[in-house]
Amino acid sequence: MTTKAPKIQDYALIGDGRSAALISNRGSIDWLCWPRFDSPSIFGAIIDPKTGGRWSICPLGEAQFSRRYLDNTNVLETTFSQESGKIALTDFMPVTSEEKKQSFLWPEHELVRQIKCTQGEMELIVDFDPRLDYGRVAPKIKDAGKLGWRIDIGKCVFMLRSDIEIPQRTEKHLSAKFKLRVGDIIAFSLTFSAEAPGVVPVLVELVGKKLNLTIEWWRQWASQSDYRGPYERQVTRSALLLKLLSYAPSGAIVAAPTTSLPERIGGHLNWDYRFAWLRDASFTVHALFGLGYKDDAKAFVDWLLHATRLTRPELRVVYNVFGERPPSERELSSSRGYAGSRPVRIGNAASEQVQLDMYGEVVEAVSHFVRGSEKLDRDVQKMLRQCAEYVCEHWREADNGIWEARDERRHYTHSRLMCWVALDRILKMQARGQLHGISVGKCESERKRIREEIETHCWNSELEAYTQASGSNVIDASALLLAYHGFEDASSQRMQKTHQRIRDRLVPRTGLVHRNEQSKDRHEGAFAVCSFWEADFLALSGNLSKAAEVFEAALGYANDVDLLAEEIDPESSDALGNFPQGFTHLGLINAALSLRESEKRADELERKL
Repeated sequence: MTTKAPKIQDYALIGDGRSAALISNRGSIDWLCWPRFDSPSIFGAIIDPKTGGRWSICPLGEAQFSRRYLDNTNVLETTFSQESGKIALTDFMPVTSEEKKQSFLWPEHELVRQIKCTQGEMELIVDFDPRLDYGRVAPKIKDAGKLGWRIDIGKCVFMLRSDIEIPQRTEKHLSAKFKLRVGDIIAFSLTFSAEAPGVVPVLVELVGKKLNLTIEWWRQWASQSDYRGPYERQVTRSALLLKLLSYAPSGAIVAAPTTSLPERIGGHLNWDYRFAWLRDASFTVHALFGLGYKDDAKAFVDWLLHATRLTRPELRVVYNVFGERPPSERELSSSRGYAGSRPVRIGNAASEQVQLDMYGEVVEAVSHFVRGSEKLDRDVQKMLRQCAEYVCEHWREADNGIWEARDERRHYTHSRLMCWVALDRILKMQARGQLHGISVGKCESERKRIREEIETHCWNSELEAYTQASGSNVIDASALLLAYHGFEDASSQRMQKTHQRIRDRLVPRTGLVHRNEQSKDRHEGAFAVCSFWEADFLALSGNLSKAAEVFEAALGYANDVDLLAEEIDPESSDALGNFPQGFTHLGLINAALSLRESEKRADELERKL
């Protein structure tokens, strides 16, 4: 096989609701963190191809390859073809119900790789080269006899088992060549236990059963969706991706499973996204409810309430999966970075920032969750009262904004918008009798003042557009969210002119939308979610044909298994930034929901005529 380094879009993701692994289209696991998303890596070749570690299974010599997820699952199948034969490599982390786990020896964490020769014969190479702690530790691999191979790190134990013998190249590296003939099936199982000895499964008996259980579990989960509309395949894949980014024990959803994949190749804009951002809250609940995943939406809201309980009325920007402060940001000086893009960072300094938009995100998430006449319990009402009081007192302050600017704080339009959203939704819940004890008069007057601030100072009469911040002349794609959140009608003259300025200044010939003029000037990639925001805006405007055109153009930048990154290089069309990115897929789902609803309204109007 070719040794050319994979591009970001060459990866696909598997997981089990606790952690995830990135696998290249050449059959190499180049990223895996256990036991959680934000744990130190076991395989980290994606951020350091020389010392990061990988687990590769591929044909000897050149081969053609293709891959797919088995329908409505997160089970990945990669097919390799040569003149001599064809094999299918199936990668998955076993998942099933807690009840069914009781019938099996079910490890705390497991990754299974099954290889089946479907035609002729093929010679394969397996290289197992773990490098713990982001490549800084090359562990000793011990021969455990019939149990396979074992790595002991303190009380933790890793076990590698296989149907074939794997010679030990060195005490820290396993490598083997073997030939499969049509009908042959072999499997590998890598397990992790926080405390030895750990569960050691019987491969021959269990791999096939676990594969079937995993397929069944994912398909049962996917079938809960009631979405029937345009782009159903991509919407379903996006939902499955969000489920992969979910931490099942708490309900948190991380932004991405990776750290430090660059926003510009060779640049320094490399961040750790393996945490949960409050910024994503309203988009997440809207998407999950819109698709029919009510249990997942409830789990996320429960995590949201738990995570914010200790710091209210102040909210943190970002939390770990347990609702705690993530580790302080630091740089890994030993890591070379993806394609030489340094530094590699662990932790995220956004946790120290001020972002006032979070209050609107949290309140909007709760509002989505309790639409209608559903009652709010005492703790939720207390949280909403605290949010109302905090927003009334602090909305005039400058902050770091949705894009987490690391320079001076500004009076961002989007932050003002979300403060307005917080008070607007709180007043609506109060009017429905769901919320008691707020100062209605104060909330109404401050909501009015925020509107006046946005309409007067965030509107640039010379540009004829809503701009990035109060008194600014910078165009920012987040202004499209004024319509998404119902502050102003998408078809209004101001919003239409704002959209036109965004197209004039932020959309180059590729048609991709940059997030703002600063990022465009820095030659960053186009921020993928912004194109879905534009499609959403156009759908709300009633321009369905253009909305579909923009939506489909954005879909064209997904990889071969419908996954999207944070950003897209306008010149090469390559993926940039952490991958796959939950925020991007949330934008895709919500834009598709808007398209579906706009089409329904258009059809109803046509029938009336």
